[in-house]
Amino acid sequence: MASAAEEFLTLHEIVKAARERLDKGRWDYLMGATETETTFRRNRQAIDSWAFRPRVLRDVSQVETGTTLFGRRIAMPVLMAPIGSLESFEAGGGATAVRAGGRMNVPLMLSSVCNPGLEAVADAGPDAPRIFQLYVRGDHAFEDDHVKRAVDRGYFAFAVTVDTAHYSRRERDLANRFVKPWRQAATGMDWQAAYSWDNVKRFKDKHRIPLILKGIGTGEDAAAAVAIGVDGVYVSNHGGRQLDQGRGSLEVLEEVVTAVAGRATVIVDGGFYRGTDIVKAIALGADCVGCGRMTGLGMAAAGEEGLVRVLDLLKEEITIALALLGCRNLGELSRNHLSRSQPVAPAHALSAFPLLAEGY
Repeated sequence: MASAAEEFLTLHEIVKAARERLDKGRWDYLMGATETETTFRRNRQAIDSWAFRPRVLRDVSQVETGTTLFGRRIAMPVLMAPIGSLESFEAGGGATAVRAGGRMNVPLMLSSVCNPGLEAVADAGPDAPRIFQLYVRGDHAFEDDHVKRAVDRGYFAFAVTVDTAHYSRRERDLANRFVKPWRQAATGMDWQAAYSWDNVKRFKDKHRIPLILKGIGTGEDAAAAVAIGVDGVYVSNHGGRQLDQGRGSLEVLEEVVTAVAGRATVIVDGGFYRGTDIVKAIALGADCVGCGRMTGLGMAAAGEEGLVRVLDLLKEEITIALALLGCRNLGELSRNHLSRSQPVAPAHALSAFPLLAEGY
């Protein structure tokens, strides 16, 4: 039997295998978005609206992709962004993802609505880098309980999602009559709707674990976050799955980086599928990039081995991009390596993989 490295020589082959192995409901849950899916497409459009300005005749015989995230050394500026119900794509869910992350030294941000849960995922990858992400479904005691459990199990940072005050209308799921397992038993969502800056301040006053706010979409909110002492500002529009008609994440990133002004770690997600996408975000000031759909695609294609292969290919693409830009490490990247440009193709769910349309 061929290994994942032998079976999948390209990322598009992993995407193709995932599409073949998922039914319509689960595929559309992974690859779909809200209402007109405009925000989703703008994520990709924003990335494709930058072109590289390479520098040559540098010694790039050795290229380092590693970085540090909240004091933890990781293999590349990538984290597996949180996805609810990862078990929809592979039975092991978060446990499968954390094992892959441990092998590649890439952090998993575990969703609080992903099985098998906080403790079981920690047990599956005790040495793997892990961050916990919370949807607020209860009072202060609910939040404090999750923080304590995360700290006790070795999660090195804690994220609260702040762009889900109301659940959106994801029309692919509605049309398919597809209901995620966690949504069938969802309660307490009013707590998320009521979550405010006062809650964030209370968190910072009470807890020492680094706090990330996931779902920041403006420089104003980024500035408010760092004024309270938030440790991580996570630029995200939920992969286009919450507010329709929004801006692409990479379009938002520059104003957030300016507002943060080095006072917090900046993370971004939304439409990042390739190593070059990640390099663009780092050049624009991000410290780390979340890849959510690629996590699900790798797991759907071949479980743990498929996800390891996704991460391995992303690292290879990042290495090649850095070298061809004339950079020996991430610190040598800058805004000067980018220029505004017109996308060469319309943005859509699979536009990062043009060979799929040609039958490859």
